[in-house]
Amino acid sequence: MPIQTQAASNLYRALSIFADFPDLIATESTRHGGISPAPFDSLNLGINTADTPENVAENRQRFFDAIGAGTHSFASAYQVHGTKVLQATEAGRFDGYDALITNRPGLLIGVTVADCVPILIYDHAHQAVAAIHAGWRGTVGEIVTKTLAMMQQRFGTLAGSCYAYVGTCIDECSFEVGPEVAEQFASPYKQTKSSIGKDCIDLKGANAACLIDFGIPLNQIAVSPFSTVLNNDTYFSYRAENGQTGRMLAVIGLKT
Repeated sequence: MPIQTQAASNLYRALSIFADFPDLIATESTRHGGISPAPFDSLNLGINTADTPENVAENRQRFFDAIGAGTHSFASAYQVHGTKVLQATEAGRFDGYDALITNRPGLLIGVTVADCVPILIYDHAHQAVAAIHAGWRGTVGEIVTKTLAMMQQRFGTLAGSCYAYVGTCIDECSFEVGPEVAEQFASPYKQTKSSIGKDCIDLKGANAACLIDFGIPLNQIAVSPFSTVLNNDTYFSYRAENGQTGRMLAVIGLKT
């Protein structure tokens, strides 16, 4: 499983796993290059924060322009840490979903994160994409599997034609949880921190396992080596910044 390392503009990180597909836009933002003041400094792309709407709108325009999507439509969701998947056919912000899929060229889809895992999927055979937001509840609920199942049903998606990116989120050593959460994860994705007597959860590993179990080849899956906590100078972390911070966007879409 390749590690994602390719850097790009300071506003976003290019994703090497998708580099061979010139008709695809797929990336995740950083916290740099925007206009928001502390504690949202500076490229806050999250609507549901105490930052001003004007700042977020300007930041989003800068981000979309930087990734070559300034003229694309955008569909996202008011995320609820669930497992519902929306097939997006038009621009808008839709309530109650944590994953979106589409096969519409010119329609970008995306999820906001600040510790949860963003997962991006591209089915190059059927020209379809997915953007997934997976916190611990969505991970336990196998939102990745449910998203792939809907892509298979709606678009004919098969595992062998999929490329996937498990994005930047809180790292395993930083994601300490209580026993009521830890017991819902299989042993390969949790470890006990003996110094504090708490379990830590590997969200990246648990979500990557869903991609593998669906049958996506290992060499077609990439995992971000970065952490929102350990690399907090580059990414927003809700936990590290006590809830007072911005949000990144992970987006994917087909060019027109």
